[in-house]
Amino acid sequence: MKKLSLLLMLLFCTVTAAQAQFDKGTKYVNGSLTNFGLSYSGSEKFRMGVNATVGYFLDDCFMVSANAGYDHQRHVDNVSLGVGARYYLIENGIYLGAGAEFDHFTKNSNDVMVPLTVGYAFFLNRYITVEPSLYYKMSLHDFSDNSTFGVQVGIGIYF
Repeated sequence: MKKLSLLLMLLFCTVTAAQAQFDKGTKYVNGSLTNFGLSYSGSEKFRMGVNATVGYFLDDCFMVSANAGYDHQRHVDNVSLGVGARYYLIENGIYLGAGAEFDHFTKNSNDVMVPLTVGYAFFLNRYITVEPSLYYKMSLHDFSDNSTFGVQVGIGIYF
């Protein structure tokens, strides 16, 4: 019984701390590593990159964001800039995201991507999170070869 009481109390404290961070007016900064060789696209089997995101909560559980990223492939590098939105489900840390992204590849081509993301914000303390997520980036230029599916893990700060 003591263990169950302690578990419920810890769960309550975690959810209470998480709820305060998804309030209107909260700011957000994130740095993440993407892919870890776990990304797949029709043109390349291996990718690795970094991504930086900043955001602002316009309403409770609804954040708008801007991001910049760099991905390395075996023969091609790409730089991306984008905007997006996240919605946190019932303030428990699970989020859904979507946006638009402009990618410039070093092979002198450009692409517009539509990223879709599902992830979880695991709070280490009141402000810092570890955020694993799965994403799918749909290419509007070459759907079969440039669309990617991958994994990213980031460290987020809510303030």
